[in-house]
Amino acid sequence: MENLSYPIGKFSFKQETGENEIQQWIQDIEQHPKNLQAAVQGLSNEQLNTPYRDGGWTVCQVVHHLADSHMNAYIRFKLALTEHHPTIKPYEEKRWAEMEDAKVLPIDISISILTPLHIRWTNMLKKITNEELERTVFHPESKRDMSVKFLLALYSWHGKHHVAHVTALRDRNKW
Repeated sequence: MENLSYPIGKFSFKQETGENEIQQWIQDIEQHPKNLQAAVQGLSNEQLNTPYRDGGWTVCQVVHHLADSHMNAYIRFKLALTEHHPTIKPYEEKRWAEMEDAKVLPIDISISILTPLHIRWTNMLKKITNEELERTVFHPESKRDMSVKFLLALYSWHGKHHVAHVTALRDRNKW
């Protein structure tokens, strides 16, 4: 079950990171919509409604979750870059994924959200300074400070993590 839940491994972060890693994370975020589109290309409705693992979300829910999550992420970055140590708003991602829109709307809707969102997000990230990477937000659920650099690494991983759910499912089922 571990490999199905975390096909690229669990998220880990090292505070001491170089410019190459930061640029790679930005590139990962920039490429995410294209990678997601490629992962779901040609899937039938039946395949889109298949969970990526027992007890997991369907491919459709994963795609809609990515739009929900990355919209929140973009706002978190904007807050971090424009306010002094803001408290971010957590959300019930599992409950969001159970809402009707995440189960039945065509995935193209969320992919259409992700594409321009990631253009704006990447534009912002490409201009970020080293000082801005150290700015922080407070996450009240985990009761911890998170730097912009941490969030950058997290959302780079997050996109790849969920794309891998889809591609691993396709590989296992030979789709």
